[in-house]
Amino acid sequence: MTLVTALWVALGAAIGAPTRYLADRAVQATHGTGFPWGTFTVNVVAALVLGIVLGGPAPGAVTAAVGVGFCGALSTWSTLGYDTVRLAEEGSRSGATLNVVMSMFAGLGAVSLGVAVGAALW
Repeated sequence: MTLVTALWVALGAAIGAPTRYLADRAVQATHGTGFPWGTFTVNVVAALVLGIVLGGPAPGAVTAAVGVGFCGALSTWSTLGYDTVRLAEEGSRSGATLNVVMSMFAGLGAVSLGVAVGAALW
């Protein structure tokens, strides 16, 4: 990895991390439940955007900044894991299971759709 590529990744991550936090809080505030809708949303959006970037021959700087940096910082598997354990510990084993299953299927569907869109765009 070159220094320039690393800087593109850092720039994307610097945008993706605050976007994740703000989007998560905004989505979660609209739902009055303990289910982690904010985390679910940012993970699915990151999968969609990553699919679009990787769906075609995106320039290297775009792949580094958006695909690696932005999507890497926007998505959050660690929070998905934490939220799932929290739901289970609070007695919502069905919520915990639903969180994992919905996240996996929605993420795979979003990245698949993104790849198709990316192939059409690039």
